[in-house]
Amino acid sequence: MDVESKYTRVEYERRFLIDPAIDWKCFVEPYSKRLEDKYLTGTRLRLRTMTDLDTGRRVIKLTKKEESPSPYYRTLSRILLAPAEFEIFNRLDGYPINKVRYYSNHGGNVYSLDVFEGELEGLVLSEVSTDGLGELMSIEPPAFAHHEVTEDEFFDGGNLCRTSHEELLVRLVSMEGPDASSAAHQTFEPLGE
Repeated sequence: MDVESKYTRVEYERRFLIDPAIDWKCFVEPYSKRLEDKYLTGTRLRLRTMTDLDTGRRVIKLTKKEESPSPYYRTLSRILLAPAEFEIFNRLDGYPINKVRYYSNHGGNVYSLDVFEGELEGLVLSEVSTDGLGELMSIEPPAFAHHEVTEDEFFDGGNLCRTSHEELLVRLVSMEGPDASSAAHQTFEPLGE
């Protein structure tokens, strides 16, 4: 394996809104991670700190997602950073986004469930990745995956980091219709940390 392939790969991924009427907490594993992201202004770069909530282990990386002709796959490049390097990049202007990530196994695939915080409180998204496009398109999503949003750029991290709470609520209500007002205002508490 050449050095470049260790840091660059094609990511095949689908995204789903979590049904607020379903108790998704009963589907997740007992471990989780806190993700603190910063989308750096004027770039496609994302600075990420990922902390295991059970062990405190921390990983810092700089990630870049290339443009793609399809929302179902993108070339992803990453560089692991030391804490001192993180401090340098963190001084740059950017848009923060924080979430707690849980994991669920379904149909032989691992789904992440991201519970967003701050301006995006109330939003819970699930993502699943596979090794190829055919496999990705053939999966049967779990019961908690309410609505697929893979093709909806509104739910890309680079857009969500600039989204206000009010904009999020309006979008969720518009997707569900007039009866969804109470569901869109529902907030989700992270599992015990």
